Amino acid sequence: MTAPGQGSWQPDPEGRYDYRWFDGQRWTDQVSKGGQVMHAPLGQAPGPQSGPAPGQAQVQAQVQQGPGGGDGFAGITGDLVDGRFSEKEAKAIANQNAKLLRVRLGEPFMARQGSMVAYQGNVEFAFEGGGASKFIKKALTGEGLPLMRCAGQGDVFLAERAYDVHLLNLTNSGLSISGKNVLAFSSSLDWNIERVKGGSIATGGLFNTTLRGTGWVALTTDGPPVVLNAAEAPTFADTNAVVAWSANLQTQLKTSFKAGALIGRGSGEAVQVSFYGNGFVIVQPSEGVQITTTQ
Repeated sequence: MTAPGQGSWQPDPEGRYDYRWFDGQRWTDQVSKGGQVMHAPLGQAPGPQSGPAPGQAQVQAQVQQGPGGGDGFAGITGDLVDGRFSEKEAKAIANQNAKLLRVRLGEPFMARQGSMVAYQGNVEFAFEGGGASKFIKKALTGEGLPLMRCAGQGDVFLAERAYDVHLLNLTNSGLSISGKNVLAFSSSLDWNIERVKGGSIATGGLFNTTLRGTGWVALTTDGPPVVLNAAEAPTFADTNAVVAWSANLQTQLKTSFKAGALIGRGSGEAVQVSFYGNGFVIVQPSEGVQITTTQ
């Protein structure tokens, strides 16, 4: 977070240079490219470097300290402090990198308990149970979604087990998500634990967290996912690998259970979820941690 009057190096919004100095209120003409600091006003061609060409150590010190000087990074060099890993502030809610989400607090939002890795500012975290009915559903179904409410002013950084983080925006729509893949979502969305339709005695029950309304949601995947268009053909996914799907899709739990599975001759793919209709299905390249037992 950059406080008013406090500057920092940020990726150049025009993309012509590596970094441009943001003074806390506006972009300046101070830029850096390839370790060289120079002047280049926004919207103009690259200008000549101001003054004699500095040495590499001097350039690194300028980039680390900023045009205003200071000794916060004096005597320290390296890729971690040259600006490339600095906080990215282009949008209020955006990925800091592939595995880290940054949320600038305006309205309160919900986040997975324990997902906060850092924050700046005055932020408060409080348990969010969702009411007695949701508490009972979580207890009975095992669809765990432990939430905390984040409120105040500042920036909050969220992550979960170094999983990939993906941001979606809903507009009067709905999304069904496996509770273990929910990272955070705006408080404007209604959430509930719902049973996946199409279960039977053989397949048992499958429960997911459904978000509806208008707002944003951040979900995680264990590796790069694939997004399948269910309108192209009937779509099937492993219950442990499916991450989320459009809430308007029709679902059915399918079992390929056979007597041979009782003596170790099953396929290992006993239960799948089938999807029909117009919408998409997100599947991750992982079925989670598989626990095996030895005798």
